Amino acid sequence: MGRTSGEVRAAPVKGAAGKGGDWAFPASYSLGFLTLISAFNYLDRSLLGLALPAIKAEMHVSDTALGLVSGFAFLLFYSLMGVPIAWLADHKNRRNIIAIGFAFWSLMTFVTGWVGNIVQLGIARFLMGAGEACGLAPSNSMISDLFRKERRALAFSIFGTASSLAFIVFFPLLGQIGEHYGWRQMFMVAGVPGIVLALVFYFTVREPARGSRDNEPKRGGDGRSILVTMRYLFSTPAYVYLLIASTLMGLNVFAASVWTPTLLERVHGLSMGSIASIVGPLKGIFGFVGVLAGGFFIDRLLPRSPRWRVNLPALACLVLAPVEVIFLLSDTSWIWMAAFALSSFLTLVHQGPLFALVAEVASSRMRAVAIAAIVLFSGLLGQAMGPLVVGMLNDHLAASVGETAIRYSMLVIAVTAGLAGLAIFLAGRHLDHEGEPGPQGAGI
Repeated sequence: MGRTSGEVRAAPVKGAAGKGGDWAFPASYSLGFLTLISAFNYLDRSLLGLALPAIKAEMHVSDTALGLVSGFAFLLFYSLMGVPIAWLADHKNRRNIIAIGFAFWSLMTFVTGWVGNIVQLGIARFLMGAGEACGLAPSNSMISDLFRKERRALAFSIFGTASSLAFIVFFPLLGQIGEHYGWRQMFMVAGVPGIVLALVFYFTVREPARGSRDNEPKRGGDGRSILVTMRYLFSTPAYVYLLIASTLMGLNVFAASVWTPTLLERVHGLSMGSIASIVGPLKGIFGFVGVLAGGFFIDRLLPRSPRWRVNLPALACLVLAPVEVIFLLSDTSWIWMAAFALSSFLTLVHQGPLFALVAEVASSRMRAVAIAAIVLFSGLLGQAMGPLVVGMLNDHLAASVGETAIRYSMLVIAVTAGLAGLAIFLAGRHLDHEGEPGPQGAGI
């Protein structure tokens, strides 16, 4: 009674996958496996940076060629392929797309160990990028259907620990293999487990019912195009502000990751070894805690007020801005180290809550595309513009302040963090005004 023809109301779900509430074993297992896959995603793309000196020595190529292969070749396919693959994930079986992509990029990681020249290496990176585009957006879409809105921030935060897990656990292990057995063996060893795990994922993880955690009406044959989906998303102010916030934080993260070691060398006189021993542990450990804290605190605060889903990530970005200033301008060792640790913590607090807000704005058949567009903008603009802007400011200011110009150039990251916080606040205002956005509106 009262149902529109062609629509079936999804049955209420007591848990993410049945009995036991949101954290029932099927949902927890799926989330854990998706996090493991994402850790391999970050690991496999990052190994080339570790191998670049050995590859340069063996293949006798320029740093420019290595830069194009390591960055541009991967990022181009990863970012651009992400949108059509995400659209496919919004309409087809996401578990299958992730499993196929995982197996394919793991195979490309293995094949990287067999390349004979820089052209073959570039092709392997292109194809790896296409495979890895099957990971993030479809995984976020699956997680949205495993957990209720009230629990998504914590679930996305757990998923967000993947990069820290990759660098804390797997990266040192593969580095030892590369040092003792060669860079080619390092890629081969990294690739084989991914192919095996892709099969395990396919046979042990089930595709969750799409939209059931939001009690959305089920729709058959929903074939909206990428352009229609993107037009709807970009006509939704809350989504646009979240996209702006994510892009600004992408600028922050990429600029900081590229230029922080140079800042520590030029301003504080640290050696490469000292920088590695400081930046790695502090950033990895505090980043891991920060991304978990974002979801954990929202999980505890949300029952008191739904505004915390917006206030917490926005405040984290706003507080990050002055902390970055202290880190950049302080000459006292314990102060700038403490500020760096705190900035590493705060930088990722917004990540899980922001993805949860995107899942709230977009309907179940838009979420993968919504995430892919955010990855496209924050990746391409963030990685392309963040380091470039700081470098240009370094050159401009060097004539007047010398090598310490970098500490003033990098104030850009404080500005972007503050603006990102404001953008999240504005997104929250539109969410409150719009209420629960649905897939039936906007003519789609």
